[in-house]
Amino acid sequence: MALMVDSGRLGTVVGIDAESAFRPMSARRLLVLGGIGLILVGMLFGDIFAVFVLHQNAAKVGESLSSAAHAAVAGDARAVALSFQAVGSFLENRGTKVDTHVHMIAFGYLALMLALFEPWVALRESTRKNLAWTFLFGAWLLPVGVFLIHYVGLAYSPLEAIGWASIFADFGGALVILATLAYLFGVARRFRRPEWAAKEDGLLADRSMAGRVLFAGGLGLVLLGFLHGAYYAGVDLYRHEALDYSLLSEMTSTAAARNGTAVDTAVGEYGELAGEKAVNIAAHAHAIEFGLLAMLLGFFQGYVRLCESWKRNWAWLLLLGSLVLPVFVLLELRLGLLAGGIADAGGLLVILALLAMWIGIVRYTGEMDAGSVSMGARG
Repeated sequence: MALMVDSGRLGTVVGIDAESAFRPMSARRLLVLGGIGLILVGMLFGDIFAVFVLHQNAAKVGESLSSAAHAAVAGDARAVALSFQAVGSFLENRGTKVDTHVHMIAFGYLALMLALFEPWVALRESTRKNLAWTFLFGAWLLPVGVFLIHYVGLAYSPLEAIGWASIFADFGGALVILATLAYLFGVARRFRRPEWAAKEDGLLADRSMAGRVLFAGGLGLVLLGFLHGAYYAGVDLYRHEALDYSLLSEMTSTAAARNGTAVDTAVGEYGELAGEKAVNIAAHAHAIEFGLLAMLLGFFQGYVRLCESWKRNWAWLLLLGSLVLPVFVLLELRLGLLAGGIADAGGLLVILALLAMWIGIVRYTGEMDAGSVSMGARG
């Protein structure tokens, strides 16, 4: 390791050299393995949620909304309040699950980004490692806390409106913020002191076929997601917003007029509208997220200790699943559960490819850091 002495508070700063950049338990390796692990668990949780919770929860929300409307027709204020309380509970249950899924994946992406910036972080290796552990601890604590919010509630909480699960989730978020700010401080410190210029990073110089496949495919997915989002915004978004308002108004007016048939019609149309909005937003978001994931993984293919043919196969499998999921999410309104099942299968393909790459990174023993061109490994 090359040592560089600084008169500031952080003392000796250790430069990153090629032989130690990805050694076992290094900061970069922790962030890469931890980041992919977060994405894996987040995606697996999302797949389970989509199969066993999402549609059932949506049906219960629709039933409760219909019950509230019919209670309003009957003039039963107490039943209306109870029905809306049930809607709130179902939405909280769904919301915490979605937040758990999203935060795990987002923190995984951020961990991979921080791993890319490792050579430019002017902090000691021990400091970077501690920051990596802090980041990962917070990145796991927040989604677990969010998941428990619906079940723990305000039990034994010292605060009136915030439960223990929320407190721990917020603490996890604070740890992630602090670790990220420390990394940004290290990057700024690097650029303020030219003598700390980072050494050439073999990771960014690697252009294997698997990496290029992931870069190109990821860029295509992002472009596809942007195009779909632009189409939805230009063609359907404002129409959906107008329908949202008009259907809610129709529900309230027909309930006030005690027209049960019209209430059922309005509730049914509102459910269809919510489904149409949901699949369009989900398809748009997943295409872009999978594209970004593919491009991030493209940087780390040099650390995947598998033979080139298997690396390419896993890259193509990841891209296939990344395309299948948003396309068939979009087709759910036409094909129903069949499309939902195929979309979940696409997510499973992405999970399998990610797991294979994670295992390959665990197997990595330093070929790139030692300057070897060939991985010399078998898939």
